[in-house]
Amino acid sequence: MSSIKGIIFDYGGTIDTNGIHWGELIWQEYNAAGVEVEKSTYRNAYVHGERSLAKNPIISPSDTFRTLLTKKMRLQAEYLRNNAGCAVITKEKEEEIARRCYERVIATVACTRRVVEELGKAYPMVLVTNFYGNMPVVLEEFSLKGIFKEIVESSVVGLRKPDPGLFAIGVRSLGTVPEATVVIGDSYRKDIYPASSLGCRTVWLKKVCWEEEPVEAGHEPTAVTDTLEHIPGIIARL
Repeated sequence: MSSIKGIIFDYGGTIDTNGIHWGELIWQEYNAAGVEVEKSTYRNAYVHGERSLAKNPIISPSDTFRTLLTKKMRLQAEYLRNNAGCAVITKEKEEEIARRCYERVIATVACTRRVVEELGKAYPMVLVTNFYGNMPVVLEEFSLKGIFKEIVESSVVGLRKPDPGLFAIGVRSLGTVPEATVVIGDSYRKDIYPASSLGCRTVWLKKVCWEEEPVEAGHEPTAVTDTLEHIPGIIARL
């Protein structure tokens, strides 16, 4: 019988893409849409967009994920047009990439939702995520509302991963202790290491990463997998 009494889930890159980092997923859709740009240039645009969203009130609490993607793509496209001379990213291409990404998420969540629902029936769960204040709307949009006991959202609580404080809030919300809590996320640096530093068990969903994330001695993930479908079995063995 598992010793786990509660689960903390990451959202972005975990539930919505099943282990594919968002930077890589968008890059794949740039290629599929025929947008030719150097990957290093694209990476600069991606980082610019993410920092802009984190620092400025661009996303409204009522924004759907579809709206969020539209705003994200606009930030990237404007950066590429203004700073890298990438005229190939027209407004039409910008909209096409946002649509492609959204369709990918719809298809992925149709599968990952079943895993999350299965785990939610067996364990209390909390969502801990670096997000923009609209997580409740996004969960409802993808039929994930009501599965999580609490939502610990960076823009709401004023902390951002990799600050372990977010996971500490998650553990308190579950009413468990770190040793009986498992954290599931796609980033070693933002999820696995800070959760491990609190004493939580960890499952690293490692599939398509943005960059290499070296594992530090003493903070190895409890388990590693490349799909959420394996996680119920992993937790059952902990």
